[in-house]
Amino acid sequence: MKISSNPHRGGHKLIDSAPYPSTNVERAAELIQRCLSADETPLVEVDGLAQVANLWIKDERGRMNLGSFKALGAAYVIARHAADLAANPDNTTLTGRTYVTASAGNHGLSVAAGARKFGADAVVYIAETVPEGFADRLRAQGAQAVRAGSDYAASMVAAAQAAQDNGWILLSDSSWDGYYDLPHTLMEGYLKMAAEAAQQCPQVPTHIMLQAGVGGLAGAVAAYARKAWGDAPQIIVVEPDAAPALQASIEAGACVFADGPDSVMGRLDCKEPSQIALNGLARDADNFLTLTDPEVTDRLAAMAAAGVATTASGGAGVAAVMNDDVRRALGIGADARVLCFLSEVAE
Repeated sequence: MKISSNPHRGGHKLIDSAPYPSTNVERAAELIQRCLSADETPLVEVDGLAQVANLWIKDERGRMNLGSFKALGAAYVIARHAADLAANPDNTTLTGRTYVTASAGNHGLSVAAGARKFGADAVVYIAETVPEGFADRLRAQGAQAVRAGSDYAASMVAAAQAAQDNGWILLSDSSWDGYYDLPHTLMEGYLKMAAEAAQQCPQVPTHIMLQAGVGGLAGAVAAYARKAWGDAPQIIVVEPDAAPALQASIEAGACVFADGPDSVMGRLDCKEPSQIALNGLARDADNFLTLTDPEVTDRLAAMAAAGVATTASGGAGVAAVMNDDVRRALGIGADARVLCFLSEVAE
């Protein structure tokens, strides 16, 4: 466990060329409701997992029957493209268009589902280590699964090259220098989840725990939480200690590559942050916390027993508040009201 306080809180951007995350939830909610039929997911209160007054968990496991919050991201971008072309887009609106990405999980399913709904093609590059079962899930959504490289970074290079060679649209859930428009829109889709949570919470949370890989979920939710609740909640970003990309960047005051061994928190095992998310979290988050794999995996059985079964990636924020040392270090007392996000279904 390592905790870094954020010296940039409320200050200026760390990446001048990158935007802050969107907070235009009205724009996102209208299109998602009209074109994606993304029903509201529940907020559940769970007793007995942590010594706090209230533990509220926003449960994204059933989102659009895709198993994670990322259903609201890439599919929303594709819906936005379809709505730009037709007042009432259908399954032929984007015929002839191809979206390509790299994925080790849920983002690829969102690209595939969005493309299928509006008549586009989807090509998802996956690393050699990705289980064949995931490739089958992509194919079930109508996507072409292409294996390339030994890890996610290599498959992303292949996806970018394929986009350039074929005139396809590269749709990543991260952002980097010169690549901002699509990931900015993608993160805007996540605002629906954040707005639902804000409406469902019976009181203002005192603490919000947000697990992060490149930071898309954390950046979007933190931006909306500040819009909804101001400075009231303390916002804590949770990462694997093997991939502290956001924590290291906050400490350096710049976007940095944070290399390390593989983490069991595979969806969070990202060595470089999204620049849009980094700008937002530098402004909005209070603390950055890293946890070891055992500090998360040792708590998964208790989560499952409490009815919130998930993966190490999906439950890292919940695992953080279950940790006595974390609560003590962050001043999360017995009277705290903590909001967490269960970001994906158990595998």
